Amino acid sequence: MNNSPHDQADSITEQEKNNMEEKLSLTHIIVSVLAAAIGVQSKKNQEKDFSAKGSIVTYIVAGIIFTIVFVVTVIALVKGVLTHTGI
Repeated sequence: MNNSPHDQADSITEQEKNNMEEKLSLTHIIVSVLAAAIGVQSKKNQEKDFSAKGSIVTYIVAGIIFTIVFVVTVIALVKGVLTHTGI
């Protein structure tokens, strides 16, 4: 096989096109939102997140849901500790 630079550029273009058309799994979205929440994510995953079709709304909704769950969990933990200690 002759892999000329032109052939390699075509395969990269096809790969990027496939990435844009593929839908991300729920697991990938959850892991990406959790990684974003603590500030740790690989460049590869970040590019995959932003190149996926229709992903911005999904990430906004997932981020809002995560934030609500996080705040409610912290409030419940604080109330539980305060109740347990008698304060």
